[in-house]
Amino acid sequence: MSGDVPVRFCESAGVRFPRATLLVILFTHEEDARRVMEVLPKRFGKYGLTLHPDKTRLIPFRRPPRKAAGSGDNRTDRPGTFDLLGFTHYWGRTRCGGWAVMRQTASKRLSRAVRSIAQWCREHRHRPVCEQHAILSQKVRGHYAYYGITGNARALTWFLCAVHRAWRKWLDRRNGQREMTWDRFNRLLKRYRLPPPKIVHSYVK
Repeated sequence: MSGDVPVRFCESAGVRFPRATLLVILFTHEEDARRVMEVLPKRFGKYGLTLHPDKTRLIPFRRPPRKAAGSGDNRTDRPGTFDLLGFTHYWGRTRCGGWAVMRQTASKRLSRAVRSIAQWCREHRHRPVCEQHAILSQKVRGHYAYYGITGNARALTWFLCAVHRAWRKWLDRRNGQREMTWDRFNRLLKRYRLPPPKIVHSYVK
């Protein structure tokens, strides 16, 4: 934005926003962002739309300064983070030492995925292990298919470990005798190995 150039949205009669629309607007200058934040509720209200009070916010997301490569004790220099489409977006270092916007699985999405796996293991703990393995493998691959992006390998590994813990826990409670020790479970994994973390969507920074 520069001068008095207004920000306009497509406002024709035939255009409709979905009931829940995620919108991220980036600005070079903070004053421009604040100007838009002031008029946005009024503009949306004109067409019967509202902004979510908890999810609408201004976030400083500029590239970290060069001195942040050191100790980085000045917290005012640290950019914020935001969640979008299941990922937490943040500034991080590339292998070459430069700054880049990176993404990792949002904590709420990761917790939800783990709870879903644990619930499935609980409800189907009496099914044959081979059937459990086949279905869990599908679920794990489905998770990788969405969250398997460059820079998110650590979250994928954590997810797989959580799946292992949930699977062992409910196998251990199948007959009430608590026989599925970790040693026995690790031997079982040699035969019924779950898919390892995989980067499905790779890009070069």
